Amino acid sequence: MTSPDTTDRPLDPGGPAPASDVVRLLTEALGAKVRTDEQTLARVRTDESGHATDAPPLALVEAETVEDVQAVCRICTATGTPIVSRGAGTGLAGGSIGGAGEVVLSTARMDRILEISPQNRLAVVQPGILNGALNAVLAEQGLWWPPDPASKDISSVGGNIATNAGGLLCAKYGVTRESVLALKVVLADGTLISVGHRTVKGVTGLDLCALMIGSEGVLGVIVECTLKLRPAITGPVPTIAAFFEDVEAAAHACSAVTAARLEPAIMELLDEQILAAVSAHTGVDLIGKGRSYVLIQTDGPGAEATAEQIRAVLEENGARVEFARDPADAARLVEVRRQVHPAMTRLGTALIEDVAVPRDRLSAMYRRIAEIAQRHDVVIPTNAHAGDGNLHPTFIFEGTEVPQQVWDAADELFQYAIELGGTLTGEHGVGLLKRRWLGDELGTDQLALQRRIKAAFDPDGLLNPGKVFAPVEAAPANQH
Repeated sequence: MTSPDTTDRPLDPGGPAPASDVVRLLTEALGAKVRTDEQTLARVRTDESGHATDAPPLALVEAETVEDVQAVCRICTATGTPIVSRGAGTGLAGGSIGGAGEVVLSTARMDRILEISPQNRLAVVQPGILNGALNAVLAEQGLWWPPDPASKDISSVGGNIATNAGGLLCAKYGVTRESVLALKVVLADGTLISVGHRTVKGVTGLDLCALMIGSEGVLGVIVECTLKLRPAITGPVPTIAAFFEDVEAAAHACSAVTAARLEPAIMELLDEQILAAVSAHTGVDLIGKGRSYVLIQTDGPGAEATAEQIRAVLEENGARVEFARDPADAARLVEVRRQVHPAMTRLGTALIEDVAVPRDRLSAMYRRIAEIAQRHDVVIPTNAHAGDGNLHPTFIFEGTEVPQQVWDAADELFQYAIELGGTLTGEHGVGLLKRRWLGDELGTDQLALQRRIKAAFDPDGLLNPGKVFAPVEAAPANQH
């Protein structure tokens, strides 16, 4: 349905249009795609982070076409109404939650595969298709899109791109940015732009495609994605489970694997608290085998030889190793890692964090996490994508409100990650929950530059306001 031209409608120059006018204009343009029922609005107030806005948004618009997205953006710009773009709602940083006076623009229904080109090893898709659903179709043609967040079966490709998602395999195959060729993006005023190239190479002008990836909805709304594919993995996938007496020894061994110039597809690390929780959750006595667990898989040409070399490095560093070649045995070892999240939910309310450090500082980061937990009297079980230095400290507490001692511990943890040359977020994004610390990592000059870039794309500040960048007029401290 074509949007009416709202730019000529008389508007109050002193501020945004009344909520009833905004909803009326949206409904005139988009009909039943506009949802205002209480249950729907309550759902889009929150995401998988557990954080919720103080009040529901004005409306949810379930866009089905690029023209729908453009219509919403034009109406919202004309009325001064903030827009929160949303995919599957699986984010862990509060980046796609809608609040008072905002319109949530969902692309979940834009879920079609537009093209698969085996000759060019690319696919063109709409942003709402789920990662797992896309890869199921690609597998039929012997192809694969590598980004593999833990939420891949329920998270959308557009959301993966908006957060530059990672996952278990990204140490070898890269984060989402390495698997995107081009995007179509709708700007706040409804303008449709194409960025990137269908070609493998392309250096014309500034790389706005790379800028859009990981921008968390603050620069534009992604409406089409051209993806770089790989041949599907074939052949054996040797799997190693290594048990250590403590997590620092396990972290040191993982760093030793990297230093030996060996490249596993997966290298995951679980500390003692997580291993104990998984043991209790599954009824399998894992903690009796060791105090820390490393899961490693190799794939592709030379997978067997690489696995044997990794095994030797692990054993040299004190590991007790289980080696699986049989798929059923391998699945059993991998299942330990898959049970981490459900095991954590049994412990209490979980705030899952997401720092990353240089791979040779993994052991130091684990040591400091233990010190912080003791000093602040908080529980912080931590797993890591050890192949790329990305740790997920998980703060466990009771109730729905995050206690101040947890934020104090998180503050110290974030500062130490930065001190080690690391980052506040390896794959979850800044969203609402980490914006307080953005300046600590970026510094004053870069933060100011990034704000100016945001203003160039979104001069009225309507796209996902308050996410990533704290409002200028608001003091960022203690705003979570």
